[in-house]
Amino acid sequence: MNKVVAGADEAIRDIPSGAILMLGGFGLCGIPENCIAALVRSGVKNLTCISNNAGVDGFGIGLMLEQKQVKKMISSYVGENAEFERQLLSGELEVELVPQGTLATRCMATGYGMPAVFLQAGYGTEVAEGKEVRNFNGKNYLLEYAFDSDFAIVKAWKGDRTGNLVFRDTARNFNPMMAMAGKITIAEVEELVEPGELDPNCIHVPGIYVHRIFQGKDYEKRIEQRTTRMRP
Repeated sequence: MNKVVAGADEAIRDIPSGAILMLGGFGLCGIPENCIAALVRSGVKNLTCISNNAGVDGFGIGLMLEQKQVKKMISSYVGENAEFERQLLSGELEVELVPQGTLATRCMATGYGMPAVFLQAGYGTEVAEGKEVRNFNGKNYLLEYAFDSDFAIVKAWKGDRTGNLVFRDTARNFNPMMAMAGKITIAEVEELVEPGELDPNCIHVPGIYVHRIFQGKDYEKRIEQRTTRMRP
């Protein structure tokens, strides 16, 4: 089945205001730059975004925050985005902070069709407030629910027309588990190839999970923080 669409605007064409989105990436590594730009152009509002973090000011999900398109962020880290911090402190943005491993496991549970999982992370902290606690073998665990995401938007290194995806190095991060979890999964890739060109042993996400795919362009691949040493 050919799942190729013309580009980012076509790929996100039916994402409505109020949708729940998963967006792959970690910091600025492996984020779906083209789809984020298309979402900004589309003007959709009141989005719930599930992502490790919200990019930085002027890039990544930070662009959507600047346009007030996001009503709620479900994420693990907020530290590099001043606008994110401002909206959080002012009450403009609802934020659910989730331990990073819990975020990953809840994504995985969604992809596996599991309604919930019991995890130790966060027990005895504010994260546990209002959650069911159960004891297994003398240890307390929190009941964490799988996500109910409408769309998953991911970025891969290579993909073929049937949706098989290959990620490169640390850009894999949250992308594979989110690709498995969306009711509709959209993948943008740096290189789009014909079926059979990818080594089956190297495929990270089988095409059965991907509904739309396109070849992206003009990737900036910004570095979130660059630390260098002075030359002698």
